[in-house]
Order: sequence, then C-alpha cells, then structure tokens
Amino acid sequence: MKSSRIETIDIFRAFTMLMMLFVNDFAGMEGIPHWMHHAAMTEDMLGFSDLVFPAFLFCVGLSIPFSVAARKKKGDTDAKVILHVIERSAFLIVMGLFSMNGKAPEGGIPRYLLSIAVVVSYFLLWNSYPKAQGGRKWLYRALKFIGAATLVAIVLYKDFNGIHFSHGWWGILGLIGWAYGICSIIYIFIQGSLKNTLFAWGGVTLLCILNTLPCIPKDWSINALFLNFYPGGWTHPAFVMAGTAASVALMKYSAPSYKKHAFPLTMVFLAAIMLCLAIASHQIWIISKMQATPSWLFYSLAIFFPVLAFLYWICDIKGKTSWADFMKPAGTATLTAYMLPSIWYAVMSAFELHYPHTFSYGGPGLLRSFVFGLAIIGITWCLGKLHIKLKL
Repeated sequence: MKSSRIETIDIFRAFTMLMMLFVNDFAGMEGIPHWMHHAAMTEDMLGFSDLVFPAFLFCVGLSIPFSVAARKKKGDTDAKVILHVIERSAFLIVMGLFSMNGKAPEGGIPRYLLSIAVVVSYFLLWNSYPKAQGGRKWLYRALKFIGAATLVAIVLYKDFNGIHFSHGWWGILGLIGWAYGICSIIYIFIQGSLKNTLFAWGGVTLLCILNTLPCIPKDWSINALFLNFYPGGWTHPAFVMAGTAASVALMKYSAPSYKKHAFPLTMVFLAAIMLCLAIASHQIWIISKMQATPSWLFYSLAIFFPVLAFLYWICDIKGKTSWADFMKPAGTATLTAYMLPSIWYAVMSAFELHYPHTFSYGGPGLLRSFVFGLAIIGITWCLGKLHIKLKL
C-alpha cells in the first residue's frame, strides 16, 4: 500500500501545481468569470484562485509524515531531521525573498536578466545531481558554488545601487517555507500519533482564531506567539497541519486491519465538521484569502478533505492512476514546475513578445493558460530525464 498512498498524494499535489500554473498565467485577464479570480481584500468571496495556495499548503502537510518517516528510516535522529527541516525552510524563505525583491536598478542590468540569473542559480545550487565520484563530483560542487555566489552577487549589486532586500510579505515560497518549518517541527515532537496530530491541528487552528479576533492586545509581548511578523498568522500553518493530520490518518487507515472505506469516511466526516465551522465562522469573518480569515480556512478544508477521499478511492482502492500520468511530473518535481514560468515571462519581456489578442481574453485566454500549464509540466518531465530537478 505504500506506493499507492504516495500516488494519491503526488496526484493531489500534481493537480494543485497544474492549477497554480493555470491561475498564475491568467491572473489579471479580462473577460473571464469573476469567481475565477482572487477576491479583493475586503470582498466576501471564495474565488477559484483563492483555493490554489491553500491547496498547496495542504499538500505540504500531506508530505510531512512521509518525509519524516523516510529520513528516520535512513537512521536520522530527531535532531538531524529538525536540522534538515530548518535548512529546507530557510531555502524556501530565501527563494521567497528573491521573488519579493525582483526590482532592478534603473539604467543597470535589466530585470529580465536578473530574473533569469536568479532562477538559473536556483538550479545550479539546488539541483538534484546524480551521485558521482571523482571529477564529476567536484564539477557538481563547483556548479553549486557558482549558483550560491551568483545569488550573493545579485544581493550585493542591488544593495550597492540602493535597492535593499526586505521581507515584505515573504513571497509565496517564503510563506510556504515558514508554515512548513513550523508544522514539521511540531510533527516531529508529537511523533506521528494520530490523536496527537489532531490535537496539534486543533491547537494551531485555535491560535488562528485567537489571532484573527484578536483577543490579546497588540502591545502585549505574548503577541509574538501569533507570528505577527508573518502575514498569514497561524492560518497558513493550520492548512499545513490539516494536511499532516490527513496524511497520518491515511497511514493508519490504509493498513490491512482497517476496512477500505475507513479513510474516505474519515475525510468526509472531517469535511462535515469543517463545513459547520465555516458556516459558523462566516457569521464573524468574511471569506478572505488576503486577510487569511478562519472562514477561508474552514471552507477550503471542507473542499480539500473530500477531494482527497475521492482520489484515495480512485487511486488506492480502485488502482486507477493512469488518467493522471500527464500531470505526474508536477507532483514529483513541483518546485521545478513552479520556477520555469519565471524564465518564460523574462524571455517575453526581453523580446517584447505578446500573445495574440484572441488568446489574451475570455475563454480562448483561459485555454491558452491551461495549455501553458501543460507545456510547463511537459518541460519539467523532459528536464527530469536530463537530471535537472530542483530538490531542497
């Protein structure tokens, strides 16, 4: 059952990545239904685009138990696993910071060149190089050094020209990095028990609610508990912990001693609870991704849990996974797929390329964005065959 469990998670993650490529490409496009866009800051709406980022956070949580188990199987102690988590979290935050600081000095190196240099440096530094000995091993080390040195040089270049790095809202990858690090460490300390994971998820969700009310005056030092440096507060970690709880339940209920429908029914039960909490919380907060409200959290999870149950039924119980083959590279090389569009957009900027008007508006524009997502996944697959794959 191990491989099929991973198939389910990979397919969920692959579909989420495809949707992220899709919505990022049509962002700002006119002539498409309003509900497909992100809701405005004060708008009470759950747009289709508002579901993609939390689905990605949920996927991060789904992967945590399997990732920790794999490292412990290799013999890593809890301390080593925590150090690995901190390292991965830091790298994601670094990537987020670069995305937040993409401005180029006037009259200097064009922004599109800096953008390409940053992404290429990511691949040089964090590529999943094949195992090698001798000269090739030293070559890979040299490439990593070049990647790191280039990133440092870009920071210094901007700094010397008056553009200083700031964390802002951390960028998408930065937000993911913080939530991943916090929840992974929590999970390591609770040692994989479903009961403890559910309690941890409940605790994180409670902090999300208290932070949003808020119940504690902002001048109290205890406010640091609510991650006030982080725009998502505890809402983003709550998505990750929900995915972690679902993954632990998957590990438990997929065992032969349980009936096949135990996990899907558990997910449906959790979805029902989330829907009740969503309706109740909606009386207090609007549904807002931008404000990271609890109602956004609960409505989103009320969708994710049954989707995961459906995928498990199809992939694990029925054994039907071939239908998702076309998007699987996005589930196993997610970071690669996420980074590739930056290169294309930089190339378009460099050569002042534009899509035909017909494919920049309405239905044809949406079709173009979906095909673009598929093309990125295809390129991701090709790069994987060449041993080019981002892996933190």
